[in-house]
Amino acid sequence: MDYYNLARGLHILAVIAWMAGMLFLPRLFAYDAEQNAKPEPLRSEMQALLRAWQTRLLRIIINPAMILAFIFGGWLLWLRSGDGADWSFAHQPWMMTKLIGVFLLAGWHGFLAGQRKKIAAGASKYSGRFWRMTNEIPFVLAIIMVLSVTMEWSF
Repeated sequence: MDYYNLARGLHILAVIAWMAGMLFLPRLFAYDAEQNAKPEPLRSEMQALLRAWQTRLLRIIINPAMILAFIFGGWLLWLRSGDGADWSFAHQPWMMTKLIGVFLLAGWHGFLAGQRKKIAAGASKYSGRFWRMTNEIPFVLAIIMVLSVTMEWSF
């Protein structure tokens, strides 16, 4: 069996799920922030619904998908190294770029998870405009990481 391609396919599927959630969650945050301008009781009903969606999206899709992306990504690294024998590829500029991108994406994930808690507590300081402007951060990181890995560029 070709374990490398199996690991690669599973990694891609996990990353797709992770990215889908990471692109949708800030939209839910934007909709939530925009409810503040609406009158009660419509505002609280809609915010309760949005906050339930935010929690479910994070717990059911985003968090498990990230964990699977890390597991399958680690498996890919292990297979690429020849079962731990040669890690020289890890020092290549394309791989360093990919790993930095993963670190940044995981950091953004952590930021979003923290903001979900603040939004649930009614303590968020960010506007709908902020969430719309930052919504594409995961996609920009994905572009950089995918091109780095597929082109395996160097200096």
